[in-house]
Amino acid sequence: MKKVLKIVGVLLLLIIAFVLIAGLFVSKSYHYQTDITINAPKEKVWGLVNNFHGQDKWSPWKDGDPNIQLSYEGQDGTEGSIYKWKGNKEVGKGEQTLTRLEPMSRVNSHVHFIEPFDGEAEIFILLDDAGNNSTKVTWGFDTRYSYPMNTMLLFMNMDKMMGEKYTTGLNRLKKLAEE
Repeated sequence: MKKVLKIVGVLLLLIIAFVLIAGLFVSKSYHYQTDITINAPKEKVWGLVNNFHGQDKWSPWKDGDPNIQLSYEGQDGTEGSIYKWKGNKEVGKGEQTLTRLEPMSRVNSHVHFIEPFDGEAEIFILLDDAGNNSTKVTWGFDTRYSYPMNTMLLFMNMDKMMGEKYTTGLNRLKKLAEE
């Protein structure tokens, strides 16, 4: 029994050492973005991205909880307005604040995830002319992971996870804007 405990102890120490050492070499920042071309003018797309009620119509993030609780603070569509959510374990709890609006071209917001883990991210949506009364929409985010939590990036395919959600959201936005 002592030998088994010793082996388990050594394995645990090796795992901890790996996480701590790997964390020194793995990036602490993560960036993701993707885009779509929408056959609609910027003005129509702008109305769906520059405020939380508009974003709520196409956002994929609340899909995991049909009973999600949402609330809004401030004047939606203005810098400083806040969107809060509280859902099940899949959706979690958090808040998003509009931080920068450049009419017809850019929306920035800050997200604070509270549950199931504490974290923060900077979100951006960019609108560019794509010709023929079309709009290129680029949606992305930047976040940082503290040491040694950054090691988890070695074991998660963040691009795949984020890509699925972002593609779903952008396709919904496209459908709404093209109606």
